[in-house]
Amino acid sequence: MRLLLAVALAAPCVGCASVTRGTTENISISSTPSGATAEVSGLDVPTACVTPCVVVAKRSADITVTVNKEGFEPQVIPLTKEIPGTGAAGFAGNILLGGLVGMGVDAATGAALDHKPNPVIVTLQPIAPAQPRPAKPRPSRRPPPPQS
Repeated sequence: MRLLLAVALAAPCVGCASVTRGTTENISISSTPSGATAEVSGLDVPTACVTPCVVVAKRSADITVTVNKEGFEPQVIPLTKEIPGTGAAGFAGNILLGGLVGMGVDAATGAALDHKPNPVIVTLQPIAPAQPRPAKPRPSRRPPPPQS
């Protein structure tokens, strides 16, 4: 009897993305050259790590990754949120199984979303050295032409 009750309570969420995929995801960050600092904003607690690294983020978070390394131009990468094929299947599972509760949970938590790009791969560009200013041309000093 208890087993039947447990199955009946769990059935509406069988297709839930929040159940099958979770509400968080790992975001991998790498850079060339490695050893850069990646600052991740949009998380509950702003996080920084040294590349290559992985951070855990809520699927619903609006995330921006800023990669810095001395001697290189900083790179700012805003991540977008997309519904992957598996998220769409989980959402469709909610419809097929009548899981309005599961659909609501997925929509509220963003469980059907994935951040793109993931992995975040950055190629840092060296800072161009300051170009010296060209010297002003000096007027030529020619001896005066001979007079006749």
